[in-house]
Amino acid sequence: MRKRSLLGGLVAAAAFISMADTASAIRWGQPDAGEHPHVGIMVGFFDDANGVPQPAFRCSGTLMSPTVFLTAGHCTFEVDHVEIWFQEDVTNQAMTGYPFEGQASGQAFTHPEYDDDAFFLHDVGVVVLDEPFYGTGGTFGELPEEGYLDQFFDRARGQNRQLFEVVGYGRQRSMPEPTGLTVADRIRMKADVRLINNDRTFGGGGAGNYVVFSNNANTGGTCFGDSGGPAFASTDPSNPEWNTVVAVTSFGVNSTCSGTGGSYRVDQPDDLEWLATYGI
Repeated sequence: MRKRSLLGGLVAAAAFISMADTASAIRWGQPDAGEHPHVGIMVGFFDDANGVPQPAFRCSGTLMSPTVFLTAGHCTFEVDHVEIWFQEDVTNQAMTGYPFEGQASGQAFTHPEYDDDAFFLHDVGVVVLDEPFYGTGGTFGELPEEGYLDQFFDRARGQNRQLFEVVGYGRQRSMPEPTGLTVADRIRMKADVRLINNDRTFGGGGAGNYVVFSNNANTGGTCFGDSGGPAFASTDPSNPEWNTVVAVTSFGVNSTCSGTGGSYRVDQPDDLEWLATYGI
């Protein structure tokens, strides 16, 4: 079973691995207010038995060039077709054409070593657009230098004050369905988070595959629907690294999206080499 969030904010049961599920919204965040027009929401389609495309799930991602959209590998794996929107608010389906007619469309590609049974090890993918899209005002994401995040693990625990900015269209609040308290508006949100540790959630042992960020009511964090959305290197628009995507949202550790959130690093040699084949 594919490990990705379904339309409406549901998560496939097989997404749970060691109490973790693939993350698909910014929780406790704030409206993006036009700061990141190159961050969009995508819908993945699978062809049914008659070859008719059916919308199956949604993720977030970043436009890295007029033709390449960066997202998570579990958002592109075995996908037949993708539609993408860059409006900040995609709630009004009649106005935006969601989920069938995006501002851009394209074909999905997944990291060649991606394994759906261990998605967090190579969780990066791209969508190559059918036609160039220039509707973000000339703003695009940028890739980090190799090993960019390593510098933050050399610091003594508790001394790292660097803030990263996560952006996406995921749930604003995730609660058990019977409560009716879940908030899942399709609005681009952002949150400032801190780096907690280096791939320890699944016993990664510091191999460098993913990082874990803070996720709480004070700073905000990621939730279902944010999968593939960027973790930017800086929260300061005047910082030259403000548009640098150091990781993409990958997973959460519980169904309420509390505690911490995992993001897949894109600053590793194999990722940068693979992404370079798409011109980014």
